Amino acid sequence: MNAPSHEAPPTDVPWDDLVTAALIGTGRRGTPVRPRPGRDPALALLDAAALHTVRRRAAALPVAAGWRPEPAPPDPRTPLPEAARRRLELLLGERAGAGDRRRTAAPDLVELLPQWLTAANAYGYRPPDALLPGLLDAARARTDLRPEALAFAGPRGRWLARLNPQWAYALRSHPPGPATASPGPPDAVGLDGLRRVWREGLFAERLAALTAVRRYDPAAGRELLADTWATERAEDRQAFLGALRDGLSPEDEPFLEAALSDRGRSVRAVAAELLGGLPGSALTARMTARALTCVALDQGVIVVEAPHECDGGMRRDGITAKPPSGRGARSWWLSGIVETTPLSVWPARLGVAGPAEAVALPVADGRRPDLHAAWCRAAVRQRDPAWARALLGPAAAPPAPEGAPGRDPARLLTVLPAAERADWVARFVAAHGLSDAFRLIGVCAVPWAEPLGQAVVDALEIARDAGGYPWSFSGVMGLAERCLDPDRADRLAVLAVAGGGPREDAAPPGATGYWAEAFQRLAGTLRLRAVMRAELAG
Repeated sequence: MNAPSHEAPPTDVPWDDLVTAALIGTGRRGTPVRPRPGRDPALALLDAAALHTVRRRAAALPVAAGWRPEPAPPDPRTPLPEAARRRLELLLGERAGAGDRRRTAAPDLVELLPQWLTAANAYGYRPPDALLPGLLDAARARTDLRPEALAFAGPRGRWLARLNPQWAYALRSHPPGPATASPGPPDAVGLDGLRRVWREGLFAERLAALTAVRRYDPAAGRELLADTWATERAEDRQAFLGALRDGLSPEDEPFLEAALSDRGRSVRAVAAELLGGLPGSALTARMTARALTCVALDQGVIVVEAPHECDGGMRRDGITAKPPSGRGARSWWLSGIVETTPLSVWPARLGVAGPAEAVALPVADGRRPDLHAAWCRAAVRQRDPAWARALLGPAAAPPAPEGAPGRDPARLLTVLPAAERADWVARFVAAHGLSDAFRLIGVCAVPWAEPLGQAVVDALEIARDAGGYPWSFSGVMGLAERCLDPDRADRLAVLAVAGGGPREDAAPPGATGYWAEAFQRLAGTLRLRAVMRAELAG
């Protein structure tokens, strides 16, 4: 008796036909393979596919080895103390697993990471290599972390960021190339590398290279941009032009003046903003001439006549013809002119000694909010503390209604020195409580200075004793956890267990328990911050 014949699968059936039949099914489509009698068509199809697979693999040619990155650069900074290393691992792990963020009496570790990074950088520590991926992921998810996180990650973190497209944000502030833990002015070789990145790199890499060159040699950075300006896309020109803020000087004026005629509106806006920050520029002179025709003093009263049209010269100088929704066109044009005019013009124009006297003058026809709002933006843009103080006025003065036009205290406070800022806000909180103080407190330096910390704690205690809704102060509580001096933990612990507070029949439902829990959480967070501070001290 002859042995059974094992017929080989056919080899002339195209691979795509085999895949299509397998996906649809031989019962619906049939099979491109002719099976011998009695054999299951599906098995015949699989045999043919197996044979094709072996043939395809056997005929494959070897490929060139992939690119291997150069070794990571050294980081000579001091390693973290072991306790601080474990704390960082815990903070990064808490961030990665942050899902249910309901407030409890336990400290919120995720919100402590920013100040931990600031403190670690102040000590000059370097992170463990194993925690760099978690650190870069954390900074990718939270833009507010990036400056401190990238400084802490150092050269090895920047090296690692080049290998993962998700961490490309790190390249926007540091161009690729050799890195050191303490970057200084680039030498000739480094400048050549940055120029090569500018010619050949991706957008983020080019922006970082331009920023690096501009930081150490403003003229060379401007020349780099000028060489390729005509070939750049409008959105890229806008970003690249913004890099000229570093080292801005009168030498940049001709280039910026030319950019005022750019075909991109956003490019023109950036050029106008930069020229507005150059004292004595032709743009500020043009704006001053316009402002003097709009604002004058008549018998001790400021008279304002807003422009009747937005002509081509105004549009070229950065004033948009179409106002935002809800804003009058003439008021909008006036604001753009006044906020770009040097503040030093106004005392002489109004016949007064200084900013305080100018702000105190009456303004005719209800134009005071518009004029003061423009002066406010000018004070912030020009970083003028004297005008900021005058526009802020006394802290005890009644605050303006939310959303009302006029001064913006939070922005004006950013112009003042940190100690003066905290003192003004402390007096505001003491006079008005916390309801209107959230934005003001948020611009103060961390940790809060003694007067401000005392004022906030006192105001929280007063709000509790007055039977206020505790949920209205959750934002201030969150700020206090991050910004109060940790040495205040004992005072807060006393408030958490003290018998004070509103009567149960006068308090909102659940308020008494919430206040106790909130003070416990605040005290616990401050104690944890004190422990973290000690861990970093080693």
